[in-house]
Amino acid sequence: MEKIMNGNKAFWGIVTAAAVGAIIGLLFAPEEGNKTRKKIKKKTNSLATDLIEALEKSKEKASNVAGQIKEEGEEYKDAAWDKAEEYSDAAKKEVNKYQ
Repeated sequence: MEKIMNGNKAFWGIVTAAAVGAIIGLLFAPEEGNKTRKKIKKKTNSLATDLIEALEKSKEKASNVAGQIKEEGEEYKDAAWDKAEEYSDAAKKEVNKYQ
């Protein structure tokens, strides 16, 4: 789980740095304001699309991890239940010896 959290931090750092770098580059470019604004709008739309795709992938990964955790939890629960039944049966046998 910690790996996922660290991966998300790195991802957001990269996305932020890319967006800031692109905007700064466009603002200092020697072009007319109209062209620069169009480039910023186009780049912003592109980054927004990339961000939405990345969020969808993150959501899917989180869902998969949650499913795995749930599945493992069910396995542990079943194993614990089996052990409890085993111990209960053994205890009943011991009690029946003395009746």
